[in-house]
Amino acid sequence: MTLLRRSVETPTGPVNLTEDDGVIIRVTWAGSPGTAMFDDTSPLLDRTAEQITAYFAGALQVFDLPLRPAGSDFQLAVWREMLRIPYGETRSYGDLAKATGGVARAVGGACGANPIPIIIPCHRVLGADRALGGFSGGLGAETKAELLTLEGAWPIQHGFSFA
Repeated sequence: MTLLRRSVETPTGPVNLTEDDGVIIRVTWAGSPGTAMFDDTSPLLDRTAEQITAYFAGALQVFDLPLRPAGSDFQLAVWREMLRIPYGETRSYGDLAKATGGVARAVGGACGANPIPIIIPCHRVLGADRALGGFSGGLGAETKAELLTLEGAWPIQHGFSFA
């Protein structure tokens, strides 16, 4: 196992990208207490950083990266469904529950356990009433709203803007 890490500045704060043996295994927001910044380089980390930057610039809607998230069979099924949600669209926790044979609360748990947010777009999953629900990255629901606003899937009048 050879872990490489690189930090990338984004409008939602710096994120750390983690590569293990040629696949992305983790994306976490940096800058919180106890979180270091990294400057490793590899062709995959370079490509991932370029794609993250292009996403935040509005120039990329679909990531093309090798991923290996670690999770249970159910979590993996939920994350596969999240990857099917198109840029600028949302689904409810209930929609994903129906697609995976689970329940909405368990889908919420899988969303919170997603080790590769942004790329595996858990931010595109909302409550049945379009309530944001939780988000484990960045500043929580505020960051989720910023990502959805960037994609045009969240109205600005909800009080969040994308600076």
